[in-house]
Amino acid sequence: MRGFAVVPKAGDRVEDISTPRPIIDEDRLAGNIARIQSYMDSHGLAFRPHIKTHKIPSLAAAQVAAGAKGINCQKITEAEVFADAGFEDILITFNILGPEKLAELAALNERISGLKVVADSTVTVDGLAAFFAGRKPLTVLVECDTGGGRCGVQTPAEAVTLAKRIHAAGSLNFAGLLTYPKIGAAEAVQAFFAAALEGLKAEGIDCPIVSNGGTPSLFDAHLVTSATEHRAGTYIYNDRSMVRAGHCTEADCAMHVLATVVSRPTPDRAVIDAGSKALTSDLLGFSDFGTVVGYPEAVITGLSEEHGVIDLSKCTGARPQIGDKIRIIPNHTCVVSNLFDTMVFHRDGVVTRVEDVAARGLVW
Repeated sequence: MRGFAVVPKAGDRVEDISTPRPIIDEDRLAGNIARIQSYMDSHGLAFRPHIKTHKIPSLAAAQVAAGAKGINCQKITEAEVFADAGFEDILITFNILGPEKLAELAALNERISGLKVVADSTVTVDGLAAFFAGRKPLTVLVECDTGGGRCGVQTPAEAVTLAKRIHAAGSLNFAGLLTYPKIGAAEAVQAFFAAALEGLKAEGIDCPIVSNGGTPSLFDAHLVTSATEHRAGTYIYNDRSMVRAGHCTEADCAMHVLATVVSRPTPDRAVIDAGSKALTSDLLGFSDFGTVVGYPEAVITGLSEEHGVIDLSKCTGARPQIGDKIRIIPNHTCVVSNLFDTMVFHRDGVVTRVEDVAARGLVW
């Protein structure tokens, strides 16, 4: 562990630790894992958690122990950390290009039994097929843009065409379809998948995996009846954006960023020691930078790198004073995880453990 001269230890009180620090509520964490796994089980959906939210192998192990089927990583180096931790069923949801990355991917494919990747173009597929010729075959899914506006083939017909190309490549195994949809798009996702599956059936191509994704519309996952699995990451911690989406309440937010008030230049302004390097500058459609727990009228109006400015002008009750520690629900918890070397876990305000964020900074 690096970054703090004094590392918190089990038994310490949360209010006594140095700030800024993310702190994770153990009971909320466990509740989030159990709630989502129960939902998936009740609808017969395999669940594949996306570990980019936490980047901690022990948390992925807890998710799998609860019933999750494999894990989802975003980049090769991230997947390598989890392979080192003993995970075999890993899906990397990113188009992988270039000789250096392909060499890393091939080495990872030799190490674990269940590696899978995605592709959405002939360029990606042909690059994979050429590099893996003469090697252990690589399993590939076709990524589909069902309305999310990011990566993915644009039509079911294009999905079938690309699947045929993968299927015909001797060095690749076609395994299915995948999407990361926009919020509230279950009907469109189902229509896309159904049409693509019909086309694959006509071509005599099996499609064992149909993978839907996302936390914001997670409780609509059962409406995509063609899907065999769902992927989600943010749900394990939750954040302000998930509260806004209706996925959870503030009481389900397991991550708070602990910060200290370091200045009160005016009666209506407080400055804290958590800036963009602790809270992230992600707005995600908000006009401010997080919810201040216990001070609902307080507004985090601005962040510099190491300072956060809070407008207290609308606070009708008590206002935080210099030296007070406050808790903030961040807009986007996934980014916060990548800003710190360690996460402090607690129960009822008492530290239970400190975990290295093992895949922090691994974005290659």
